[in-house]
Amino acid sequence: MRSMSVLALLFLSLVMSAQVMFDEHFTDRTLRFDFMLAGNSTSTKVYPVSFREEPFWGGSLTNLSDPFGYGNFRYEIFDAASGQLLYSRGFCTLYQEWQTTAEAKMMERTFHEVATIPFPKNKVNFVLSIRGRDGLFTKLYETPVDPLSYFITREKPDNSLASRVYGSGDPHTSLDIVFIAEGYTRGEMEKFRADVKRMADILFLEAPFDKYQGRINIWAVEAPSQESGTDVPGEGIYVNTALSASYYTFDVDRYLTTQDIRRVNDFAAAAPHDQIIVLINSARYGGGGVYNYYSAVTADHKLTPQVLTHEFGHGFAGLADEYYSSEVAYEEFYPLDVEPWEPNITTRVNFDAKWKDLIAKSVPVPTPNNKRYTGVTGLFEGGGYSATGIYRPSFDCRMKSNQAETFCEVCQEAIEEMILFYLK
Repeated sequence: MRSMSVLALLFLSLVMSAQVMFDEHFTDRTLRFDFMLAGNSTSTKVYPVSFREEPFWGGSLTNLSDPFGYGNFRYEIFDAASGQLLYSRGFCTLYQEWQTTAEAKMMERTFHEVATIPFPKNKVNFVLSIRGRDGLFTKLYETPVDPLSYFITREKPDNSLASRVYGSGDPHTSLDIVFIAEGYTRGEMEKFRADVKRMADILFLEAPFDKYQGRINIWAVEAPSQESGTDVPGEGIYVNTALSASYYTFDVDRYLTTQDIRRVNDFAAAAPHDQIIVLINSARYGGGGVYNYYSAVTADHKLTPQVLTHEFGHGFAGLADEYYSSEVAYEEFYPLDVEPWEPNITTRVNFDAKWKDLIAKSVPVPTPNNKRYTGVTGLFEGGGYSATGIYRPSFDCRMKSNQAETFCEVCQEAIEEMILFYLK
């Protein structure tokens, strides 16, 4: 009992120390940096757009540096005077996905991007890094930031658009998820709020989210559209919506996203948040999820529960797709001589860093791809859009198919680690 008390005091000391660091360097608001990523399959450039102050900082006051190493990009904030690392986050973008398509070999494109950090008290340096095909980060862009600059836009978002659906916890010690309406007209906002509640109920039934319902705040942000629904370019369907979401992302009919990340974040600023889910007013099958970017799902398809949790697995926990037979636009998404950063797939280059310790001695490695091993943690070949050379942890999982009952053990562990990161 005494040793546990000592550990508790040590933990409390560390938390208090981190809190002091936040109070020393940051204020309880958000600094948003908008920029453009531009390039093709082999090159990337960064073009700054603007800085903006937003009223809420929804993140932790203690977990300021990203311990996971996830994402194809990373931004870091360094104190300008001392060079001390103050804040970091990994993330992914639709731009990086596009870089692996055939189109990126033939032309250049630009994608709007957004990075958010707690608002600094003093001058800092913003450093953006990109992960290469070798799996290593290299610096892509750096810029100084003066928090007193009058070029930082200080317009306030319309907070009246946001309402709490679940939760009453402090955003700094809770996981805050904001749902943004897409394809809902002003007259459909009652439906939107009911849909958000239904989505939250789905999420709270899923392990391991079910264990932390009391520590999760759910927000609904109204983004009124002129018309209902969403674009389906392959069928000539175009509607005027707030976030311009569309099927046929990268010419894949079921891939439903918006490339207007600027507008997504404009509306998200109405509430404190750690994660964004774009809820699309459609009964069609589809969605998308990009790590620390946003997740998207339609509200009314019979498989919406499976799509919601699958896409949020991407957006929230950085989980990889474990399927390998469905149509995708990507070409050689994962190099087979590099260990993927995602926690639920491996090329066996560094399997020791993944779930090797969770495999029972009685389970063969590699593990045969048959139903006999359903529910068993093993090493099953096929995943990450490739039938060979990439391995997944289970015969079936929510990250592999809609038939799986839930996330596998490895994915649940990764999700829980991420939840706990936001709660401290």
